[in-house]
Amino acid sequence: MNDYDVIVIGAGNAAMAAAVSARDGGARRVLMLEKAPERLRGGNTHYSGGLFRIRYEHPKELLALVPEFEKQVPGFMRSVPAYPKQMFWADLLRVTEGRTDRDLAETLIDRSFDTIHWMHGKGVVMEASVSLSGIRVGDTIKFTPGAVIRAKGEGVGLSRMWFDIAAAHEIEVRYESAATGLIQDVDGRIAGVRVRGPQGLYDLRAGAVVLGCGGFESNPQWRAQYLGRPWDHAKVRGTQFNTGDGLRMAMEVHALAFGQWTGCHSTPINAEAPPFGDRKLTDKTNRLSYPYGILLNRRGTRFYDEGEDFQFYTYAKVGGIVLTQPGGEAYQIFDQKVVHLLEPRYKTSQPIQADTLDALIDKLELDRAQAKETVAQYNKAATNGAFDPTERDGVSTKGLALPKSNWAQKLDQPPYLAYPVTGGITFTFGGVRIDARGQVLNSAWAPIPGLFACGEMVGGIFHFNYPGGTGLVSGAVFGRIAGTSAAQAGG
Repeated sequence: MNDYDVIVIGAGNAAMAAAVSARDGGARRVLMLEKAPERLRGGNTHYSGGLFRIRYEHPKELLALVPEFEKQVPGFMRSVPAYPKQMFWADLLRVTEGRTDRDLAETLIDRSFDTIHWMHGKGVVMEASVSLSGIRVGDTIKFTPGAVIRAKGEGVGLSRMWFDIAAAHEIEVRYESAATGLIQDVDGRIAGVRVRGPQGLYDLRAGAVVLGCGGFESNPQWRAQYLGRPWDHAKVRGTQFNTGDGLRMAMEVHALAFGQWTGCHSTPINAEAPPFGDRKLTDKTNRLSYPYGILLNRRGTRFYDEGEDFQFYTYAKVGGIVLTQPGGEAYQIFDQKVVHLLEPRYKTSQPIQADTLDALIDKLELDRAQAKETVAQYNKAATNGAFDPTERDGVSTKGLALPKSNWAQKLDQPPYLAYPVTGGITFTFGGVRIDARGQVLNSAWAPIPGLFACGEMVGGIFHFNYPGGTGLVSGAVFGRIAGTSAAQAGG
């Protein structure tokens, strides 16, 4: 006799989608195991910006999700571009250098719109993502294609709404309850979970198990092993509880490793951010407006083409690039021409400021002579084209070995600002291989009966980089699939 029809390990966005869809699919007894205490619940979802990248043919299709869109953003029909399937595909292929798994990507893109509608129908309230992806030009707010809506209240709101939805569906949640292993019958079927909870160690039997407990970003040993130096001392943007438990348990039953185990999502963050995510600041330590300025490392040199692309197509790799610089830190430098374009999240820290570039550099911890030379060379190479923050404007430097390809304005309007940044790891890209039903495959490429996975546990979607807003949608899409399949397997 099983204790539960379906056990879901984890309690973030993907796990919640799995648990709720399992109930929708007919599972009567669904349990979620949350390793964190209740006050720290919700995984990385709590720390996210709540952004959803979805495909849609016309902006009017978004009105079903955000009925008050026109009130929040007057004229949104003119400011929100279409984001059809082929554009989503092009973005995902570009940032992953063509390495995304085609089957998984097809499912993610095709089901993104429907899945977010499903979430909305369950009670996830949404709003226009003005502060994350909106750029104000005069009286108009223009949005990054595809990344237009988010959960109301960002990740904090999304996590809270999911827990309310789980309660309404009579889904049990056990806190401070870490899954330590999978129970496997002699025929190879996954039949339950071993748990370490407040009362000690115990076993739970289940018809099916869904792994939705994240990657290994909070495990410095695994970061050193798979990502290498200097990732072992990286700051973690999210939960401290994503230590690779689900991946370890899956590998113990011979799950097939898949995806880029040497890759991760890593964001430029305030250098003074804490070692793990701040429950109040959440994602507001992010510093993503670097395309409008320049980046200097401690050697006083530029090290990245800050204008390569919009920040939502580069930020997930730029954090790692910063972390590999001397001391794992860098400075973002801006002048007053672009201050109004800096994300509101910059207001959560005080910049270093001065009335001249030389005076600013004298306040920074770097090779000052080289930094002054670097800035002078940059200003000499910057052109006077038509700067446009809403387009890849082609305003580039001329003659530099390391160009700035877009938005390359001179730094010439004081006072000047510098923000110290480091790289904060968000989640890891390596995971397990799943089939179209969300079932985990073993090392012989055969399904492991009774075992399913979703969220950051799924490998193969992201490589090298990541288009902003895709993670939560991926978690929801594959969580919904896994939960439905688990209900069928465990009922």
